[in-house]
Amino acid sequence: MQILLYDTTLRDGTQREGLSLSVEDKLKIARTLDELGVHYIEGGWPGSNPKDAEFFVRVKTLGLRHARVAAFGATRHAGGQCATDANIRALVAAETPVVTLVGKSSVLHVEQVIETTLAENLAMIADSVAYFKALGKEVVYDAEHFFDGFKLNSDYALATISAAAQAGADSLALCDTNGGALPGEIAAIVRAVRAHVGDQITLGIHPHNDGALAVANALAAVAEGAAQVQGTINGYGERCGNLDLIPLIANLQLKLGYACVAPEQLRRLSEVSNIVAAIANLNPDQHAPYVGHSAFAHKGGIHVAAIAKVAASYQHIDPELVGNQKRVVVSELAGRGNIRMRADELGLRLDGGEQKLVQRIKELEHRGFQFEAAEGSFEMLVRRSAADYTPPFELLDFTVIVEKRGDHDIASQATVKVRVGGEISHTAAEGDGPVHALDGAIRKALLPHYPLLAEVRLVDYKVRIIDAHRGTAATPRVLIESARGEERWSTIGASQNVIEASYQALWDSLELPLLRAREAAATQRMPGD
Repeated sequence: MQILLYDTTLRDGTQREGLSLSVEDKLKIARTLDELGVHYIEGGWPGSNPKDAEFFVRVKTLGLRHARVAAFGATRHAGGQCATDANIRALVAAETPVVTLVGKSSVLHVEQVIETTLAENLAMIADSVAYFKALGKEVVYDAEHFFDGFKLNSDYALATISAAAQAGADSLALCDTNGGALPGEIAAIVRAVRAHVGDQITLGIHPHNDGALAVANALAAVAEGAAQVQGTINGYGERCGNLDLIPLIANLQLKLGYACVAPEQLRRLSEVSNIVAAIANLNPDQHAPYVGHSAFAHKGGIHVAAIAKVAASYQHIDPELVGNQKRVVVSELAGRGNIRMRADELGLRLDGGEQKLVQRIKELEHRGFQFEAAEGSFEMLVRRSAADYTPPFELLDFTVIVEKRGDHDIASQATVKVRVGGEISHTAAEGDGPVHALDGAIRKALLPHYPLLAEVRLVDYKVRIIDAHRGTAATPRVLIESARGEERWSTIGASQNVIEASYQALWDSLELPLLRAREAAATQRMPGD
């Protein structure tokens, strides 16, 4: 059975607090959704703001290959006519092949919110649907608050969708607008609707996630015959969000055998999730099912030992099916298998030193280090454990001075002593802050020996307090992200002194690229290449 994916990220998704999309953003997301293979893209409400109106003009130039664009709006106003209704006229002006009309299903909303009669509401629905059908549009009717309305007055809720169906609506989307329905309720009500309207019209489901059940509710509706599912990428939406189409697609296609997108498009799920998050300027959910960075991460030693033998022993699917990958996390919970597999991923040999390295990691994490997010520092631990390890430099000592005199700005200066080979040098640098000054002094000492470090830049610096209950005596953990071209790595330090913690993380961040470059050069010199 083919499930029709109706994406409303560009309309319902933008109702999320803190999310705002420009027209350019919306066009980029529309192109991404089309490449994913969704069947409908709801572009917005053209009668609500100029930005959505501009989107509908410009989306025509994208040349979408899969998706049909829908404009969203309400039925005509009570007591009015479609031909003169401003909202209806804006929907016509959008010139989309699909029009989605939202109408009231609940007697509470009819009588107390829009304050009209039950009969007039039915006429509003029928008139609006018929108007757009006469214009040759595909009409999706969104039955707002349908499940709450059904529980309040089932006869009237069914009458509203009958009005839409008899006026020619192509599909009926049943909305759990408040997001409070349970899967059993959804299933029973969809079953009742199917019996009422018959099999000649497509049923859809539009669940919200206020009860953390949007995906479960959508699956329950599909099991009862709903063939259209409305949701957003990453579940963006008002309050607690909308149905997240990402796990919905994966569950339907991989677990239940429904057809949603092509296999090659399914493998883009992780990519699409990250692309939309980046455009929306939101951090991806690292623990999101199927597509999160941690969705297939294994930390416990027993788990890692098992997946080393049989990947499926602790994974519900092959992560590559959705464009993700298995990861082994190194921490104080790690066993030798974690260390061995992570080192193998880095292309490093341990030569039987796994147990010693496990113990070293446990000791460091007890002091406040955390290697899950600092793969660069883990790599340095492995490299330093090698019998033939030779450090490219040694940081012997440092001094950092921070001064505040009178009305002058705070001044920071760092002095370091560094050994490279048999040569010891003293260098000093000023900076915007103590860490900036320390970084500058270390680089000044190393650049004459290692010009490659001019290509290494610090791109992020984070400080987290581990034991906040100790107040100013708490231990800070410093995480530094560095980059060289497209290559990135994170390093960590932990100490009761934030400068020392920064010093530890800086040391790893500068030594790692030198060791990698030295290894690459040695490989190129190997005979037979």
